[in-house]
Amino acid sequence: MLKIIKRGHRKSPKPEPTDLEFEPETQPITLSLSMEPLPLLRDVAVLDRPALFLKKLQLCSFYCDFSNSLKWVLEKELKRQTLMELVDFIDSGSCKLTGPMQEELIRMVSLNIFRCLPPASDLLEPDEDEPYQEPSWPHLQIVYELLLRYIASPETDAKVAKRYIDHIFVLRLMELFDSEDPREREYLKTLLHRIYGKFMVHRPFIRKAMNNVFYRFIFETQRHCGIGELLEILGSIINGFALPMKEEHKLFLVRALIPLHKPKCISAYHHQLAYCIIQFVDKDYKLAELVVKGLLKYWPLTNCQKEVLFLAELEEVLEATQAAEFHRCMLPLFRQIGRCLNSPHFQVAERALYLWNSEHIVSLIAQNRNVILPLIFEALEKNTQGHWNQAIHGLTANVRRMFQEMDPELFEECQEQYLEKETRAREMEEQRELTWKRIEAVAATAGGEDMVLRKGTGKQEPNSCRACEQEVLYS
Repeated sequence: MLKIIKRGHRKSPKPEPTDLEFEPETQPITLSLSMEPLPLLRDVAVLDRPALFLKKLQLCSFYCDFSNSLKWVLEKELKRQTLMELVDFIDSGSCKLTGPMQEELIRMVSLNIFRCLPPASDLLEPDEDEPYQEPSWPHLQIVYELLLRYIASPETDAKVAKRYIDHIFVLRLMELFDSEDPREREYLKTLLHRIYGKFMVHRPFIRKAMNNVFYRFIFETQRHCGIGELLEILGSIINGFALPMKEEHKLFLVRALIPLHKPKCISAYHHQLAYCIIQFVDKDYKLAELVVKGLLKYWPLTNCQKEVLFLAELEEVLEATQAAEFHRCMLPLFRQIGRCLNSPHFQVAERALYLWNSEHIVSLIAQNRNVILPLIFEALEKNTQGHWNQAIHGLTANVRRMFQEMDPELFEECQEQYLEKETRAREMEEQRELTWKRIEAVAATAGGEDMVLRKGTGKQEPNSCRACEQEVLYS
């Protein structure tokens, strides 16, 4: 008899009677047993293959301990060979899978892949540390491959398979996206994409489940390993949206995708996020204004690397923006761009100046130059006069020249206004300096040195101070 260590979990319909007693849909079961190899499926009669297929699934329905490489060596190898044979059997299509066979297959897959993930480590930059590798991957990879072949097989009828690949199975599959092993996340991405394509009944549920994963990540944990992979799947989904776009899809953009710019670890998934955002704008150009204002809402204040990512994404969005939408958001947009132009971090200023390399963006700016140039002229002049990076000087000079050729009269007018403003600022500074000198002079004649010392100790001389102020004001 086999000794089975059972772990409690949710209940589900009982499987077909078999030689071994298993609790359905449990966590992987650890067995201590001596297994005997079964004959190969190709070596038995066609009528005997379904029964042998079920026995092989049962043989693989336990979880090996990979924490010790010397433990259960023969059992691990037998299970690996059996899994490989099952993959070849599914791929060959030599036997149509009946309902009980499919149910037992999904049950075996569930027992192997649905498990407690190890405690999460700190999110590190991909280039700084080796990614985590799942110890059980030698078996886990084959199980994933088996599930993938089953879903992708033309012999698999979605109407029958949806009984076993149900909402609970899909939800538990999505929970595994938090695995730190990139190989597992890659398989999960392919699997979920295939499920979305084959099982139309699951599509709204999958989109809603993604919503919930993003919400929890944004507003609770700000830690999840699989956001990038989920966004890759979503990019393909958005690409297939029909027009006119449903309101629920626009709400998804506003409530989930745009707030994904908030977390600090955006660099881990920004490329996939930007692709999804651009897909929305390409589908419906009227969403450009919404996206630009959303980016401005979550614009980083102190994270320069994140700011560079925002500017790169903004350029792609503006490339797909039409004149009407640009006109409605250009005021706050170019106020922010003006701040970026004067950033002491040269990559931020450089990336902002690169916006003028796009013909489409320059065309939009030219149409609204009367509003845009006064907003950023001061920033351009400050860069020309005092930015520490020489490359920024060159790029700024090119942009100034572009505006000057675009509208000489407007450029001269802005230059005069800037000079007047600088003159007023210098006069105010000189007046301020003069006022302080008068205060110092009055303080000196009224025994101000002694008064200043006493003020330094926390004691106040209200009468003397008031007399100084009055004398300066009326002098």
